[in-house]
Amino acid sequence: MKPGFYTIMAAQFFSSLADNALLIAAIALLLDQDAPEALTPMLKFFFTVSYVVLAPFVGAFADSRPKGTVMFITNLIKISGCLLMIASEFISIPGTEDYVMVLLAYGLVGLGAAAYSPAKYGILTELLPPEKLVVANGWIEGLTVTSIILGTVLGGMLISPRVADFLLSIDLPHIDTGIDSAPGAAMIVICACYVMAAIFNLFIPDTGVRYKPQATSPVVLIREFSHCLVILWKDRLGQISLAVTTLFWGAGATLQFIVLKWAFQQLDMPLDKGAILQGVVAVGVAIGAVLAARFVPLKNSLKVLPCGIIMGLLVISMVAVRDRAIAYPLLVLVGAMAGYFVVPMNALLQHRGHVLMSAGHSIAIQNFNENLNVLVMIGVYSLMLKAEFNINTVILIFGTFVSATMLLVMIWNRINQEREDLSHLIGESGHC
Repeated sequence: MKPGFYTIMAAQFFSSLADNALLIAAIALLLDQDAPEALTPMLKFFFTVSYVVLAPFVGAFADSRPKGTVMFITNLIKISGCLLMIASEFISIPGTEDYVMVLLAYGLVGLGAAAYSPAKYGILTELLPPEKLVVANGWIEGLTVTSIILGTVLGGMLISPRVADFLLSIDLPHIDTGIDSAPGAAMIVICACYVMAAIFNLFIPDTGVRYKPQATSPVVLIREFSHCLVILWKDRLGQISLAVTTLFWGAGATLQFIVLKWAFQQLDMPLDKGAILQGVVAVGVAIGAVLAARFVPLKNSLKVLPCGIIMGLLVISMVAVRDRAIAYPLLVLVGAMAGYFVVPMNALLQHRGHVLMSAGHSIAIQNFNENLNVLVMIGVYSLMLKAEFNINTVILIFGTFVSATMLLVMIWNRINQEREDLSHLIGESGHC
C-alpha cells in the first residue's frame, strides 16, 4: 500500500473512535436529563439525517478540492458539535427540554460526518487500483471496527464512576470549565480525539486527481445527484451491492441500540458495561473483514451473500441467551458474518461507482441510501420502544427481516446473472 493510505487510516481511526465514544457519552447525558427512553435511538436519527438531506451536495464538495482538505474541514465541524454538546450542560433553547440541545449537537457532529464520508472512501479509488480495493476496504473497515470497539469501550470507561471522578478531580491552573458531570468530562477527552484526527488530516497527500468544476446551484446539484442515483440503481452489479450495504448499515445502527437494551434486560448489564457488548460485535466484524480481505477477491464478491442470511438467524438466537459466557461468542459470530459479507460488497460498490461516475458522487449516493435506511429502521425501533415492545419481540422481528431481505437479494442477483454473465464488468476501469 502507498504511504498515504496509512495516514488516511490513522485519521479515520481517531475520528471514528471519537464518534463512537461520543454516542455512549450522549446516551449517558440523556439518562442524566431523564429523557424518555424512546429518545435514545433518536440520537442516531439526528446524527444520520445529514447523510440523507445533504447527499446531493457533499459529493460535489468532496470532489471540489483535495480529499485531505475536505476531511480536515469536516473534522472541525465534528469538534464544534462536540463542544456544543458540552455547552448543553449550561445552556438550553428557551421553551424546550434540556435534551433538545443534546440531539441538535449530535446532529451537528453528524453533519460533519456526512461531509467527511465521501472524501474518506472516495480517496481510496483515487489512490489505489481496482484490484487493491477489497484489501484496502478490509484494512480500513477492520481499523474502523477496531475504533468502534475501542470507542464504545472508551465511552463506557469515561462515564464509569471511577474514571469520571478522576477526570472531574483534575484541577487545571487558572481554568474553571464548570463541568461537574461524567458525560461532560468524557466529552473533553473525546474532543481531544477529534483534534488528533484533524492533525492527521493535514498530512494526507494530494492524489492529484481533479474533477470537472462542480456546480454550485442546489437545483443543478440535486438534478445531477438524481441522475447518478438512477445510474447506480440500474447497474446490475451496483444495485445488488447497494441493496446489501443499505441493509447492513440500517441493521447495524439498530443493532447498536438493541444490544444495549438486551444487555440491560437479559444480562443485567448497565450502560457502561453494556457498551462492551457493542465492542464484542465489532470484534466479530473486524474478524470477518480481515477474512474477507484475505480470501475474497473482488471477482468473487457476490459469493458472500449467504452470510447475510446466517447473520439474521444468529440474531434471532439472542432471545434464548441469558448467560454472558454464551452472549460473547454469539455476538462475535454475528459481527463476523456481517464483516465477511459487507466488505466485499462495499468494495464492489465503490468500484462500480468509480467506473460509472466520480468517487465523491458515488460515495454520496451510497451514503444516501444506507442512511435513509438507518433513519427508517431507527424510527421503527423507536416506535417499538414507545409501544413498549418486549426486547425479544424486537429481536425476532429484526432478525427475520434481515434474513428474509438477504434471501430476496440473492434471488434478485440470480435473476440478473441468468440474464447476462456480469463477471467481466468487475475489475474494468474507466467511466461509462
